[in-house]
Amino acid sequence: MSGTIQHYLPVREAWLAARQEEILDPDQLIVDPHHHLWDRPNWRYLLDEMLADIRAGHDVRATVFVQARAMHRASGPEAMKPVGETEFANGVAAICASGIHGDVRVCAGIVGMADLTLGAAVRPVLEAHIRAGGDRFRGIRHSATWDPDPAMLNPAYNPAEDMLDSPGFREGFAQLAPLGLSFDAWLYFHQLPRLIRLARAFPETKIVLDHCGGILGIGRYAGKRDEVFAAWSASMRELATCPNVMVKVGGLGMRLPGFGLDEADIAPSSEMLVEAWRPWMEPCLEMFGTDRCMFESNFPVDKGGYGYAAGWNAFKRLAQAASAEEKADLFWRSATRFYRLPDIG
Repeated sequence: MSGTIQHYLPVREAWLAARQEEILDPDQLIVDPHHHLWDRPNWRYLLDEMLADIRAGHDVRATVFVQARAMHRASGPEAMKPVGETEFANGVAAICASGIHGDVRVCAGIVGMADLTLGAAVRPVLEAHIRAGGDRFRGIRHSATWDPDPAMLNPAYNPAEDMLDSPGFREGFAQLAPLGLSFDAWLYFHQLPRLIRLARAFPETKIVLDHCGGILGIGRYAGKRDEVFAAWSASMRELATCPNVMVKVGGLGMRLPGFGLDEADIAPSSEMLVEAWRPWMEPCLEMFGTDRCMFESNFPVDKGGYGYAAGWNAFKRLAQAASAEEKADLFWRSATRFYRLPDIG
């Protein structure tokens, strides 16, 4: 895990287990539209670990797997190596589709990685993903997270500052919509203007913004919460005018937002999570509407900050005043529509 310390908090099972909560509204149907699976040194999070979290008590019916450099091919052309991750995720999905683990359909949708800066030459990679994912492959995430402070960067990715605006990337991005593929956008809040330009240039391409738009509260952003919020909210309001964009509401359990809840003796309660998250999540719901928002776990990345049961309880507390239809949007329908998943309702 060297080089990712700024992003990932360590998962401490005893710390998590010390916080137990009753499951709120256990009959609420859920599609978790953003999680990862991997087998890394000192950190394994595969199907068994995912199922253990899901079985905490929430009614999770399906999930969407999002790329995280897991199970890339060890050989062959560099551009094709990420297709191995789609092959892996599709295998996990097949295991769940057999029913041997109950009704949950893990990896019902798959989001892979392709280097869109290859331009039109990325099309064979996209087509390989589609073949490897069967009828489950839905889109691409090409991480764009960039910051002037090198400490804020994940060395596994090395995007240029202007990647989203570059001709090569846009030529590659143009290949998505004709193949029926969407784009997961992972970037930092100060990069949102670049995403706005991209969304307006490609109105036919479906885009979902990951993790509430890349809120930062550490490093050079520590102690600048009001300044960050002002810039973030102005850009989010403008992004909301792009009808092809939706938002994943979650991903705030990483170290990046700087909430500091990981510093307590035991994992935070859902009430504590709501207190930290509400100022950022409620504006997302207000600006984009529930039909363009979806709650996400971002596990196991967020698992360093809170437990799966507490996280979904926090989302349920945030949505307490919403109507039944709005809750359906937030917990499963928006995700089902965006990723074209089988209807669980």
